[in-house]
Amino acid sequence: METLRNFIEYEIFRIGDYSFTNSKIIIVALVILATMGILSVIKKLLFRKKIENRYERGNLYALFQIIRYLVWIIAILIILDELGVKLNALLAGSAALLVGLGLGLQNTFNNFVSGIILLFEGSIRVGDVLEIDDDVVQIESIGLRTSKAIDRDYISVIIPNSLITSNKVVNWSHQERKTRFRIKVGVAYGSDVDLVIKVLRECALDHKDITDKSSVMARFVDFGSSSLDFELLFFSDNVFRIENVKSDIRRIINEKFIEHNIAIPFPQIDLHFVSDKTGYFGQKREMKGDVNLKE
Repeated sequence: METLRNFIEYEIFRIGDYSFTNSKIIIVALVILATMGILSVIKKLLFRKKIENRYERGNLYALFQIIRYLVWIIAILIILDELGVKLNALLAGSAALLVGLGLGLQNTFNNFVSGIILLFEGSIRVGDVLEIDDDVVQIESIGLRTSKAIDRDYISVIIPNSLITSNKVVNWSHQERKTRFRIKVGVAYGSDVDLVIKVLRECALDHKDITDKSSVMARFVDFGSSSLDFELLFFSDNVFRIENVKSDIRRIINEKFIEHNIAIPFPQIDLHFVSDKTGYFGQKREMKGDVNLKE
């Protein structure tokens, strides 16, 4: 027992009145282990099935992130106090340094504050599909400075939080998990409009990822330069991989159009030109022609 006490109280080094002993190392280690243990218990409690069924996982993740940062801040303050670091004196003595760091790290602090806003506000959650600067990504984690996302090519994207809070961001998952999408298609002039609308609706209803099938709609939108223009509107909860869904539906449209003899025309341009030439005897001759070009 005496040996253990001597080991705990063993002085590693001394600077003036400050003494650093093994007991301080042991206390620091215990505080870190206790912090990790507390966070592990909180995480298990928050992400129980009973809780997850009641609240959205993204909200639970944001709450856990806030609790984690607060617990670690308290732990660090306890460690600094145990090591004998006087925070008041430290802050007073480093005021000028902090001002310099603040000026040099404005963007970092901006991202830090933006991270806190995202976690507290809950407008962006883990799993949300966002459109940022014409890129579509799915949020995997939200940190204090940056958020991690993955794009449709499975490439990891690190996004500064200030980019999300200060720019226009389209959140496809904010209101509901399903979102409405559209596919545009043109058919040849003279086609049966009612038949085209019927076939387009059938094409969407044939796909397994279409939700709320009663809301599937096809409509005649315009007289194009070389086609009658239609669009197909449908809901899907497969937001992140919607381009694959659209590709499948376009393939079905192509097959059904062939089956029903509905033609998708090539773009065409009608050119009307007049060429003036003067003959040898001063006679003016006029040449006219119509040219139909296919692109």
